[in-house]
Amino acid sequence: MDIEEFFEVAKASNLRIQLDEVKTVRSHRLSNEALFHLPFISMVVLLMAKERRKPNTPELGQLVGECIERSIKEFKGSSQHLGWSANLRVRTVKALSFLEIANLVSVNNRKTKLEATELGKKVINKAIDEKSDLSYNLLLIQRNYRNICREKQMELELA
Repeated sequence: MDIEEFFEVAKASNLRIQLDEVKTVRSHRLSNEALFHLPFISMVVLLMAKERRKPNTPELGQLVGECIERSIKEFKGSSQHLGWSANLRVRTVKALSFLEIANLVSVNNRKTKLEATELGKKVINKAIDEKSDLSYNLLLIQRNYRNICREKQMELELA
């Protein structure tokens, strides 16, 4: 029996499905909690560590929040200010710890700079090279991270 036959038989036999309770399904908006998953934050941190301008570890949570806020349309122009989220900062530290243990990044304690290892560069490049939603979003985050770095450089030159 194919699908068309099924619907014909169901219609002919006056088939009804009883539902005890009808629930309306609300579309779920992207919330802060959706962004606080360690794998996603880890990919963002690894992406930043791969760039030419290495992020300072003390400002990492702020940078991750700013990049996500600028890159994901649900947060553009919102009053959420992810860069100041304590929850995001805590999870960024956990993501950084994971990346260090997995030997994907290293922290230069003297300069407080974050650097991607060769293995880390391979992992993030593989994620970026695939044609997927993840790669698209990572490329947006990468562009916004570079823009943030340029803005900071321009502010320093003006001062």
